[in-house]
Amino acid sequence: MDHNGGSQDLPGREGQDISRVRRRDRAVADEAWIRSFLEAAVNCTVASESGGQPFATPLIFAYDARSHCIYFHTGRAGRLFSNVAQNPRICLNAFTMGKLLPSGRASGFDVEYESVTAFGEVRVLEDEEEATRGLRLLLEKYFSELQCGEGYEPIKPEGLARTAVYRLDIDSWSGKRNVPRT
Repeated sequence: MDHNGGSQDLPGREGQDISRVRRRDRAVADEAWIRSFLEAAVNCTVASESGGQPFATPLIFAYDARSHCIYFHTGRAGRLFSNVAQNPRICLNAFTMGKLLPSGRASGFDVEYESVTAFGEVRVLEDEEEATRGLRLLLEKYFSELQCGEGYEPIKPEGLARTAVYRLDIDSWSGKRNVPRT
C-alpha cells in the first residue's frame, strides 16, 4: 500500500513501514476499497506537529483519485496553517463507527469500525486554478445537489485570499476494519 516514493520507516523503528497495521486480521490491503472509503467518508482528522507537540484538527476533505491526493481547507491563520509551514509531514485519518459490541468480560468489549490512514506531505496551494479545483471537489462532495452559479456564487479571488486550500500528496496509506464476518 505504498504510493509515490516508497514506504517510510517509523521513527526509532527502522524497517517498520509507517502505514503497517498492527492487527493484521483487521488490515485492508484492497486499494479499491481504500479509495472507495475515502470517496465516501464524511470527515477526517489531520495530525500535525509543532515543537514536538502533536495537534489533531477535524476537517472535511475530498479524495482525488486521478491525482492520488486529498484536498481540505482552513483559514489562513490558526494552528494547522502555522504547523504545516514548519513541518509539512502530516497524517490524515478518516473513520466510520458502527455498533458497539458488548461482551461478558471487560477485555472483550469492542466496536465495529472502518478507517483509512494516509501519510504524506501537505502544501498550501498558491496556484489559484488548483486551489479552486480543490474547493470545487469539496463542494461537489458535500453539496452535490447544488450547482455553481445557481445554488451558490462561483469561487472568487477574494474568497481564495482568505482560504488555505491544502493538497496532501499521499506517500502511503492503510485501511483497517472491524466488521462482523458473514
